[in-house]
Amino acid sequence: MALIKSISGIRGTIGGRPGENLTAQDVVECTASFGQWIIQNGGNRKIVIGRDARISGAWMQALVTQTLLSLGIDVVDLGLSTTPTVEMAVPVENAGAGIILTASHNPRQWNALKFLNAKGEFISAADGAAILKMIDEGAIDYSDIDSFGNYSQKDGFIEQHIDTILEMPLVNQKAVQAKKYKVVVDAVNSTGAISVPPLLEKLNCEVVLLNGEPNGQFAHNPEPLPKNLIGLSEAVKEHNADLGIAVDPDVDRLAFISENGVAFGEEYTLVAVADYILKHQPGNTVSNLSSTRALRDVTIKHGGKYEASAVGEVNVVNKMKEVNAVIGGEGNGGIIVPDLHYGRDALAGIALFLSHLADTGLKMSDLRDSYPNYFMVKDKVALTPDVDLPAILERVHQKYQNEECNTVDGLKIDFEEGWVHLRKSNTEPIIRIYAESVSEDAANNLVAKIKSDIN
Repeated sequence: MALIKSISGIRGTIGGRPGENLTAQDVVECTASFGQWIIQNGGNRKIVIGRDARISGAWMQALVTQTLLSLGIDVVDLGLSTTPTVEMAVPVENAGAGIILTASHNPRQWNALKFLNAKGEFISAADGAAILKMIDEGAIDYSDIDSFGNYSQKDGFIEQHIDTILEMPLVNQKAVQAKKYKVVVDAVNSTGAISVPPLLEKLNCEVVLLNGEPNGQFAHNPEPLPKNLIGLSEAVKEHNADLGIAVDPDVDRLAFISENGVAFGEEYTLVAVADYILKHQPGNTVSNLSSTRALRDVTIKHGGKYEASAVGEVNVVNKMKEVNAVIGGEGNGGIIVPDLHYGRDALAGIALFLSHLADTGLKMSDLRDSYPNYFMVKDKVALTPDVDLPAILERVHQKYQNEECNTVDGLKIDFEEGWVHLRKSNTEPIIRIYAESVSEDAANNLVAKIKSDIN
């Protein structure tokens, strides 16, 4: 059981004691502090909310809604939605902020509140720190009975989101529609079921839907990693499909399965979409420090410059704005297309990827073979209260001080044969250890080396 309060929001396992897990009391306190912060900073007293299909989602939605109304804040409730849809709805509604109720890739017992600013982007580190301070202080001014906020429900934003994507100049609807792709979709019993098939159908794809009831009873671990997508891989081969698509519960992460049932690789979702965009719109790219070197290679091929940011969507977005990147994201299958909005968007990723696939005329497996082939290993170590992480990072840094090291976010060490990145997770009580090299054995050896150094 856990409760994690960070600059990006609050996340935890449902039930138990307040302050130790995600309880009703924690949800109300954090929502009230966010609302109070919006009011104190002169923001528009309107907040857009939406949720994924988690079992605890309706419960949290009710708590968040009533708390905001009692602060005198209007609530626009999108109900079941996706993270990128809520992000795009905030400016459309001229709202002062947004709240997304989702724990993203975490299992069913988890949920979270993710906070957006008036642009529909994740709040900054400074703003997050200010809200955490307000949570600790607990000084909230609730409205009197005559000043409560107004509540409204709005439908149709997912359809509007899809239509906006299809209007993007680089989405080649005609080329994709002509291919009549057969696609198997694993919606992991969440809002991918109500967003991905409608997009694909408008692109004239034949859709086979797996785990399509949005009831929050995830049929498998919801993180779209190959080990969790065995059923999707088998279904792609069984249905003789052109590809498989997997999204996480809030539809901001995207992974593909090739026609032969082999994972395309979540790291290569961004690589492929970037390759397509850079071909038509040369420029710079950004991903986080834990993402594959292949994006750098593709960017250089197209004459652009690659930049790395700290892990976290807000950090990627800030770096993208700084270097005027035309495409960016995270190696976990997160695609950020600034011409659409500054947020990870699996729906946009699908439309652009299929445009790329149609443009090349290749099969999925052949497209994957056209990219530099790196192997990544993602490991982790439990982070207990008695672990002194800064001391560990300093010790490892000293050992490898003659290598190329980056301390912007944890510690990344670039070796000749690959790299290792170790950092504290923003979403779980663990130390993440990622490594990449030219072979799986080499990447595993790098992880083993660092784990030995930690111990």
